[in-house]
Amino acid sequence: MKLHLTHLCPEAMSLYGEYANLLILRRHLEDLGVEAEMESVPLCSAPDFSQADFIYMGCGTERTQKAVLQWLQPHAGGLRAALDRGAAVLFTGNAMETLGASVTDRDGNSWEGLGLADFTTVETDRRTPHDVIATPALWEGTAVGFMNKCSTTSGVTTPLFTALSMGFGNDREGGGEGFVSGDLYATHITGPVLVKNPAFTDYLVGRLFALHGWDLPEARPAYPHEAAAYAVTCRELTARLGG
Repeated sequence: MKLHLTHLCPEAMSLYGEYANLLILRRHLEDLGVEAEMESVPLCSAPDFSQADFIYMGCGTERTQKAVLQWLQPHAGGLRAALDRGAAVLFTGNAMETLGASVTDRDGNSWEGLGLADFTTVETDRRTPHDVIATPALWEGTAVGFMNKCSTTSGVTTPLFTALSMGFGNDREGGGEGFVSGDLYATHITGPVLVKNPAFTDYLVGRLFALHGWDLPEARPAYPHEAAAYAVTCRELTARLGG
C-alpha cells in the first residue's frame, strides 16, 4: 500500500507550524502499513497533481495568500481533476479562502479564486485571534483549535463544522465554519488542526483507505499522548466557556 502526499507551499503557507498536519497524517498511515511518500511543492514551481492521493496547504499572511492564489490559478483544473479521480484535499487557515469564487482585500481589490467552491471571502479591518470549540459535521465528538483571521466568508452551504460554541464562524459568531464537498475539506482552524484533533486524523485516514478500497486493520495503533493532549485542551476551553 502506497500513498503520495503533496504539500503545497510549505515555506510560505505554514504560519502556525501547520506542516505538522502532514507529519501526523503520515505517521498514522505508516503505522498502519502504508508507504506514505511526501512531496513538497514550493511557490512558483509547477505542481503535478496526477499522482497525488492527498493534497494539503496551510495558512499564510494575507499578502502571501494572494501570491499563492495567483500561482495556483493556472493549476486549478489539475486540482479539480485530482479530486475527480479520488484524491483528498485539505486546506487550512486562509488557504481555505483560495478555494472559493473570490477574495476581496481590505482595499476593495478582488482576486479570483480557484473556483472549487462558490463561496466568497471579504477581508475586514477586524482581526479575531481566538480559540475554537466546534461541532464536526463528519465525525463524532468536539473539535478544538485556534483561529486568527480578518475576513468573513459567505455562501457556504456545507460547512465542515456545523456550529461553534466558541469562536467566529465563516460569517458570524458561533456560526458554521469551514467547508466540505466530497473529499475537499477546508477550515480556518489552525493550530495545527489534525494534531489537536485525533478524530479528524482518524477520519481522513479512513477516507484515504476507502478511496483506495483498502480495509482498515481491526487492531489500530493507540496514541495516548495525542488523546491526553486533546482531553486537556477540551477541558480547559470548556472551562473557559463556562466561566
